Amino acid sequence: MGAWAKRCYMAARAAMEDALRPYGLGATQWYVLYQLAHEGPILQRDLQRTLQVERATLSVVVTTLVRKGLVEQLPDRRDQRQKLLRMTSAGTRLWEELPDLSRIEDVAFSGMDAADLATAVRVLRTATERLDRSPT
Repeated sequence: MGAWAKRCYMAARAAMEDALRPYGLGATQWYVLYQLAHEGPILQRDLQRTLQVERATLSVVVTTLVRKGLVEQLPDRRDQRQKLLRMTSAGTRLWEELPDLSRIEDVAFSGMDAADLATAVRVLRTATERLDRSPT
């Protein structure tokens, strides 16, 4: 089951990369922009927890987005050591141009029984929660 979950994830990620390539974005950059577009400004450390990526990985992605002028990195008002991320107006304009990636989910799951999908989600969620709580 784990192998199929990984293969499905990798196929979806490849489809995302293909859709985003013309815009000069990768999947992790898209996830950062998604969070900022839907949740607003966020501390970089909180975004790292949300996206569950390595700190160094997120740092490289954020630096790239800042260099592209899509995101700005500001010192937090309460704790100057923390970095607050906010989408720029250029980032907002690009976000509005990006393709709707929900079509990837449609291709993968259209026509499948809703109960089967609910079972798959429940099984994977439960397995993930168990592994997250496991001491090993």
